[in-house]
Amino acid sequence: MKKILFVLLGTGFLFFGISAYIQSEPTVKSKRVYQAIRHYSPYYLEKRFGGLQIRSKTDKNFKEKPSNMEVFHRLDSLEKTWGKAHLTLKDSALIVHDKNGTELGTILLKTPDEKAFVHAFYGL
Repeated sequence: MKKILFVLLGTGFLFFGISAYIQSEPTVKSKRVYQAIRHYSPYYLEKRFGGLQIRSKTDKNFKEKPSNMEVFHRLDSLEKTWGKAHLTLKDSALIVHDKNGTELGTILLKTPDEKAFVHAFYGL
């Protein structure tokens, strides 16, 4: 009976560990396009003693400290909200605007996968 209990507990802990790992993984992104957009995005990750925190380049008072399991999902949520307000898609060009509507830059989307990423991630 003790052996079966030990195996069941081990299996339960393994299941919960794998489940937590899968939930904490960030969304798959197009590397080239996401790196180019990150240059304009106001949000970035900063290391702290207890893990990671989300900071803003434009608002020095903005600081979020989500749990380590939620940090990438929260960063994605903030970037999606920012992208809907500051990104425009015209044909295969992604135009980045500031809060006043001034064009900051243009990113050319080279493949259909990159365009699909912009549609899926930013909802454009």
